[in-house]
Amino acid sequence: MRLLITGANGRMGQELIRAIAVEESVELSGALVRKGCESLGKDAGVLAGLEPLGISLTDDFSIFDRVDAVLDFTSPESSLCYARYAETSSLIHVIGTTGFSKEQEEDLERISCNTRIVKSSNMSFGINILSGLAKKAALTLKMKDFDTEILEMHHRCKVDAPSGTALHLGKEVAKGFGIDFEKQDFCGALNRNKRKEGSIGFASLRGGTVTGEHSVIFAGKGERIILSHIAEERSIFARGAIAAALWAKRKPYGLYSMFDVLGLSF
Repeated sequence: MRLLITGANGRMGQELIRAIAVEESVELSGALVRKGCESLGKDAGVLAGLEPLGISLTDDFSIFDRVDAVLDFTSPESSLCYARYAETSSLIHVIGTTGFSKEQEEDLERISCNTRIVKSSNMSFGINILSGLAKKAALTLKMKDFDTEILEMHHRCKVDAPSGTALHLGKEVAKGFGIDFEKQDFCGALNRNKRKEGSIGFASLRGGTVTGEHSVIFAGKGERIILSHIAEERSIFARGAIAAALWAKRKPYGLYSMFDVLGLSF
C-alpha cells in the first residue's frame, strides 16, 4: 500500500516515516508539508533520522493522485482540506487530528459517503481498549453511585485541553451511562459549586515531555475504580494509523473509528 503523510515535518509526521520504513506491507510514496515550509525539498528519511528514502518533502497536492492512503495528524482545517482531496481520488484517509468542531465533524461524515475515513482521537491499541473497558464499566455501574473523573497529562507544548482522547473517553462513559454527553454539566478545577450527581469531571496537566497519560476514575462510596493507560512513545500512534489504513482497504465507503478496526464496537 502506497502511503502519503501530511504534516511530514512534524513530530508525528517523522514518527510515521520511521514506522512505515520498517513495515513490509506499506511504502512511503509521499510526504506533504505546508507551502513555504523550511523543510521543503529535504529527504523524508534524512529528516526522520534514517537513511535517505528517495522521497522529498513536497507542497504539491498532485501527490494525492499517486497514493492509496493518507495518514493525517495535522489540524482540523488542514484535515478537512485533505479529506476533500482524498474524496476526489477515492483514497483511504486515516485521521488522528483532534479539536474538530461539530460542523467540521458533520463535513467529514458527508465526505465519508464517497471514500473511507478512519478517524480517532488516539490511534493506539491500548487507549482504545481502555475506552472500551470504561464504557463497559459505565454500563455495569449505577451513575448515581459513582462520580466519574477523567485525568490526562501531556507534554508542555500540547495546546488543547482536555485532550481529544480525554473527551473521547468521556463520550464513551456517557454512552455507557446512557446519557447525552453534549448536555452534561462538566466538573473542572474552576467550578466552585457542589458536584452534581452523575457529572463527568475532567482534569488536564501539562509539563515536560510526557507523551500521554489517561485515567478514568469511577469514585463511589468507600471504593474507587481506576482504569489507566500510559503512552511511552509516539510510535504506538503511528503503528495504529498504519494498521487502520490496511484494515480500511477491505471496507466499503464510510466513517470508521479505531473501535471498528479493533472489533470493539458494541
